Amino acid sequence: MAELKTKPTKVSVADFINTIEEEQKRKDCFAIVKMMEKVTKEKPKMWGTSIIGFCDVHLKYASGRELDWFQIGFSPRKQNITLYICGAVQEQSTLLKQLGKHKTGKGCLYINKLEDINTDVLKQMIEEGFKAKPFYK
Repeated sequence: MAELKTKPTKVSVADFINTIEEEQKRKDCFAIVKMMEKVTKEKPKMWGTSIIGFCDVHLKYASGRELDWFQIGFSPRKQNITLYICGAVQEQSTLLKQLGKHKTGKGCLYINKLEDINTDVLKQMIEEGFKAKPFYK
């Protein structure tokens, strides 16, 4: 089985966010960091070159595959901000309806900017996803 290339790094999260050219996206990313820090009570880590993750977990799938990952996180992509919130897409459909302008993918939530969504709902989704701990055995 191939080794996962995305691993925690020593790169500063603040330094990474400060490289984002678009001012609004940079501000939104700092706001998302604060939301996730408040919920997890942990500091973020850079995972690979572009993912900000909170709460390291060791995942073990039914297939036997194991890997180290993070419980919640996000990545400021060129097109949007991709949020990785455990259970947010599959199990939080009621909250998604209240969120505002967004898209979903398999296990991911995509937003363009915080201004487009209800941030109170996003905070609730982060809290619910953090409590769910769906990957733990």
